[in-house]
Amino acid sequence: MTATSLDTLDVKVHDFLAQKRIAVAGVSRNKGKHPVGNLIYQRLKTTGHDVFAVNPQMQTFEGDRCYPDVRSIPGGVNGVVIITRPEVTERIVHDCVAAGVRRVWMHQSVSKASSVSTAAVDCCRRHNISVIAGACPMMYGDGVDVAHICMRWIMRLTGGLPA
Repeated sequence: MTATSLDTLDVKVHDFLAQKRIAVAGVSRNKGKHPVGNLIYQRLKTTGHDVFAVNPQMQTFEGDRCYPDVRSIPGGVNGVVIITRPEVTERIVHDCVAAGVRRVWMHQSVSKASSVSTAAVDCCRRHNISVIAGACPMMYGDGVDVAHICMRWIMRLTGGLPA
């Protein structure tokens, strides 16, 4: 990864995390098998964001209303973090286009488990949506823990951060 692409990534990350209203698509009841969306949701709440859970299979999440899709969130959102299988990511990105969302972050872990879909990235770019195709929001911003600082360092060293 070049210094220029790191600068671009840092700008996108800063812009994304500066938004107040963020949806997390991929929260789960199964915290043991699918904890990532839940952890990102909790972290964004503790850093002062208005966070909206998205999962069509749930009515509530941690006592908050859970929405079936991004378009159902009253007042809309400024950004969406997606923690789903890549084929589901594509559907969520189409919802983001319809809802006028301007920022999308497709999660990817250090183990390469990923929500990134090439078709979804292309869709974001065609619709002028700022897209971060990889990495994890927990590696950046206020309250980042040592483990996520190390993950960011490893991904940067191995070329695993998105361009």
